Amino acid sequence: MNKYPAFDDSAIQASIETAKSHYQAVAAESAKSSPSIADDGHISLLAQCISVTVSNGKICLNLPLGIGSVCLPIPSSFPDGTAAQACLSICTTWGIPTGVQVTVSIAGVVVVRKSFGKC
Repeated sequence: MNKYPAFDDSAIQASIETAKSHYQAVAAESAKSSPSIADDGHISLLAQCISVTVSNGKICLNLPLGIGSVCLPIPSSFPDGTAAQACLSICTTWGIPTGVQVTVSIAGVVVVRKSFGKC
């Protein structure tokens, strides 16, 4: 595996556990009354944000859930060495992980957002 920045496994697991707990509570409530047709079972929860740096016009990261290394393009108006923040959200359906979404921000502005798997 490449030596790209990665997200903390415990933060990822905590996000997954939060989604599971939420849908266990939803299931328990649904057993007592009519289930809500408005809830399709999908939820995306922030796992972690990390500091990254633009290199060769992109941000490269190691992603969890078997996705592996990815590089995301950064607009050319941001030169190499520009500090950025990459945030990882875990996408789940009924509390089961189905994918991830990465959001990269520079100076508080989202410059790229990409989903992997089902989000």
